[in-house]
Amino acid sequence: MNIGEFFMQNKKIAIAFSGGVDSAYLLYEAKKSNCDITAYYIKSAFQPDFELQDAKRLADELAVRMKIIEIDVLSDEQIRSNPKNRCYFCKRMMFEAICREAAKDGYSVIADGTNASDEENDRPGMKAIRELSIRSPLKECGLTKSEIRRKSENARLFTFDKPAYACLATRIPCGTAITAEKLDRTEKSEKFLFSLGFKDFRVREKDNCARLEIGKSELSLFENNKRKIISELEKYYISVLPQVGVR
Repeated sequence: MNIGEFFMQNKKIAIAFSGGVDSAYLLYEAKKSNCDITAYYIKSAFQPDFELQDAKRLADELAVRMKIIEIDVLSDEQIRSNPKNRCYFCKRMMFEAICREAAKDGYSVIADGTNASDEENDRPGMKAIRELSIRSPLKECGLTKSEIRRKSENARLFTFDKPAYACLATRIPCGTAITAEKLDRTEKSEKFLFSLGFKDFRVREKDNCARLEIGKSELSLFENNKRKIISELEKYYISVLPQVGVR
């Protein structure tokens, strides 16, 4: 089965939409197939603002209705305490919220952007997706990440080369409680690096210190902005430990 055939069989479908490469392409294919679709975006403390803005932009460009659902992830102790399977509890909360809203809107089929390159063994959140009977058309049709990027470029989707971006909670070590303050300073720090032109990086934290991971391809960019970066991040952290070339 190819993606077009999937949507021929599922003409009325709700799509969990993050604004990333995979769900953007999924939304594009559903629109191309003239499906009755609504995109559902989850807004929480774990998602940086730029993801929401990208989602809005793409939904506007495709002329697809998008609904924003706000959830309080930090109200759940199983998420806030940050265990190794935190992603399971978070995904469960997210998709339960989407299922409720989609049901109100008359949708019985819900799809997400999981692709054929996603390994299930290291993604606890996939368990929640299976439990709630969420469909993953890209995975079902055997589409890998590289194929999705190529097809997205051919379709002129601005997301085709968007870097992978895990949620802000992944910057905090497992077993360390997640707080709104920690998430906020992570987002501010990474937003600053984005403004300097960085794409392949993470700002992780441990014991109120920032561990800055920079990819090899951006070594010269880091060296040219090192003082500026450390000065900015020291507004939020006790100290900054650059780890260049580890991405």
